[in-house]
Amino acid sequence: MFAYYLDLALRSFGRNKALTTLMVLTIALGIGASMTTLTVFHVISGDPIPGKSDRLFTVQMNVLPDSQYDPDDAGESLQMTRLDAEALLKQASGKRQAMMSAGRVVIMPATAGQSAFRVESRYTTADFFPMFDVPLRYGQPWSAQDDGDHARVAVISSRLNETLFGGADSTGRTIQVDGQGLRVVGVLGAWAVNPRFYDLTNNEFGDSEDLFVPFSTALDMKLALSGSMWCWGDTPEGRTALSAPCAFLQYWTELDSAADAAGYRRSLDNYIAHQHSLGRFRHPGEVQLRNVMAWLDHNHVVPSDVRLQLWLALGFLLICLLNTIGLLLAKFLRRSGEIGVRRALGASRRTVFAQYLVESGIVGLSGGALGLLLALAGLAVVRRQPADYASLAHMDATMLLVTFALALLSSLVAGAFPAWRAMQVAPAIQLKSQ
Repeated sequence: MFAYYLDLALRSFGRNKALTTLMVLTIALGIGASMTTLTVFHVISGDPIPGKSDRLFTVQMNVLPDSQYDPDDAGESLQMTRLDAEALLKQASGKRQAMMSAGRVVIMPATAGQSAFRVESRYTTADFFPMFDVPLRYGQPWSAQDDGDHARVAVISSRLNETLFGGADSTGRTIQVDGQGLRVVGVLGAWAVNPRFYDLTNNEFGDSEDLFVPFSTALDMKLALSGSMWCWGDTPEGRTALSAPCAFLQYWTELDSAADAAGYRRSLDNYIAHQHSLGRFRHPGEVQLRNVMAWLDHNHVVPSDVRLQLWLALGFLLICLLNTIGLLLAKFLRRSGEIGVRRALGASRRTVFAQYLVESGIVGLSGGALGLLLALAGLAVVRRQPADYASLAHMDATMLLVTFALALLSSLVAGAFPAWRAMQVAPAIQLKSQ
């Protein structure tokens, strides 16, 4: 019967080309607008590390001096001091833990005649790589022993490896970073998490860093820092000294279960209580422990304008559906005589309803195909915008399926009422009027 309904629908489209075109365009505009914004929302609000985001936690603690303490903003948006980060790292209460910061350094090419260039860098500890499931194409990450030995080693991205060494295995080679040598121990595979949840003080979206260096080594080499740093005092040793009153580090830990998270939280509370007993501050002190998705939500990583655009686009789709309902209703009821004859010849209300629902579905799929082209054009426009997430606006296989599913569902919803009205046509009245 579906083939028969399909044939009837195609014949109907041929008799009402203008009306059919108008319906397809209406659906296409709604689908194109909604899928453009929905795809952008999907890209920037998705889980950046699926399967593990509920086991990775960032640590925040309020160890500010009493003069800087604000009870209305306790523990919010604070990074970690080096003193606290290294103390937690030494405790090793989690399965894995890493402290980190970011910077920008100058790379001197090995080939003569090439100009030096800057790259983004990350200064961290050995657990960073297994904790965040960072794949390596060549070599391996440095070890905890290398952290303790302040080893002059580095892991580089495939992009930097291609620039410096033509993509060959460069492990064991030396690169010049800010005029100092580092031995390459590993080369990353394909790795780009978005949003870059592990450090929201720098770019929230984009490619991963090109250079990874042990934190202790970066301090020895005096490599430049980037990102947010808040100091509430001075120290002769500088802002990155162990005793410096400066918050500039991110700290992450991996925990296997809710029980481990509760135990880890208790260890943080004990640490704060110990600092309080030492007289470091008199206020209560606060600790925040958030997993990846809670951390992204807390920091409002999805821009409010993207959320607004999504609601506006869905509202526009609803308006398009209402218009389509009106057009389908007018088209179907115009064929009341035909429906009456079919009913008189034995067609049931159910078959009439199915026939017109199939016709609505074909309109939806046609509108979805055209809407997909409009969405791709819309995403191309988005990628030209200055927003840091713009380059990520690409439609994947999931969103491709969503496009056609949404188009089909929308058309079926829009066609349900007109089809229901069509099946209510009384055959006797229609035959009498002929």
